[in-house]
Amino acid sequence: MNPLCGRCNRVVYPTEKVNCLDKYWHKGCFSCETCKMTLNMKNYKGFDKRPYCNAHYPKTNFTAVADTPENRRLKEQTKMQSQVLYKEEFEKNKGKGFSVVADTPEMQRIKKTQDNISNIKYHEEFEKSRMGGEAPPHQPSTPTSAGYQQAAPSQNFHYEPTPEPVRQAAAAAPPPSAGKRYRAVYDYAAADEDEVSFVDGDMILEVQQIDEGWMYGRVERTGQRGMLPANYVEAI
Repeated sequence: MNPLCGRCNRVVYPTEKVNCLDKYWHKGCFSCETCKMTLNMKNYKGFDKRPYCNAHYPKTNFTAVADTPENRRLKEQTKMQSQVLYKEEFEKNKGKGFSVVADTPEMQRIKKTQDNISNIKYHEEFEKSRMGGEAPPHQPSTPTSAGYQQAAPSQNFHYEPTPEPVRQAAAAAPPPSAGKRYRAVYDYAAADEDEVSFVDGDMILEVQQIDEGWMYGRVERTGQRGMLPANYVEAI
């Protein structure tokens, strides 16, 4: 049985049959879909099982993707997934060897947290050592009100300093170190009650070196006394 033409849908006889693009065509029906120019097996181009001439052959063009909220959301989600994969790889490789770690915002936050923890531990140890030195004077400083009343008559025979001046003397600044003067080179905000705040250019007087990282002194501008970081000031 003779097949039907792919264009006119009529019977195609063997003498006029053209077999191309999985179809059968009359020689006159095998033409361009756009301009109807008659084609042959040498000059046709097939697209979607349809014949075209070289001038009207459909071309694939790239289209620009609009920057829609949905596309921005997908972009942010892809970025977050990349960070998650990076952290997973970092955790897997942690401890296997030394490698250069990128200075990411997350690493900066962890470093700052560790520095704060170190400062807190240092202040705790300092307070423990200072309270340990004040323990003997503080033991007689906690009697009841009745104890104060009983001790009042004994003041006629001998003088005993009251506990409050003892605490004030213990909390006073350490003896000044030969009148050393320092100048602040950075701003510093006190992080604890026993510290002092200052700004760049302030003069620090009566400085007492505590250890390699901390000093004790008085800010000339405000008159406040307390601890301060040694790397925030320079000697004059």
